[in-house]
Amino acid sequence: MRKFIAILLLSNLFFTSCQLFDKKVPNEKELLDKQLKEINWKEVDELPSVSDCEKISDENARKQCFFDFLTATIEQKLAIDTLRTLYPQLDTIEVKVTVFPDSKISFEPHFPQDSVAYDTIRIDSILRARLVDFPKINPAIKRGIPVKTQFILPVIIKQE
Repeated sequence: MRKFIAILLLSNLFFTSCQLFDKKVPNEKELLDKQLKEINWKEVDELPSVSDCEKISDENARKQCFFDFLTATIEQKLAIDTLRTLYPQLDTIEVKVTVFPDSKISFEPHFPQDSVAYDTIRIDSILRARLVDFPKINPAIKRGIPVKTQFILPVIIKQE
């Protein structure tokens, strides 16, 4: 009886282990396509940051720290009266900020499509002239890889 049970168990083990080899291996392309569909390409895993904000563990607080730092630095660099003198009615300007994977940063004014009230080329050149020597910004991260990000910041020009 013991021999019969042993043979039954061994044969069961043999047939079960053979079934493991019969399973289909997933196609690499199908797996890749499935993962690519699951990735949200409109969001990053980590936002751009500066060294002062990276110490903050809370994600929302770190994000707010970064945007506050960026806005304050831009406002400080634009505090020279050029824009205030040329456009006294302009109190806030929207600045499109682009942070590249290599930590370079670019700024451009963001105006409505039908905006004719301001000389956009002149404001753009003022921004480029004033926003040099910007502190190092660490790029955003997506799946462990630095990526380009863009966002629009409202920057206060005239403070009463």
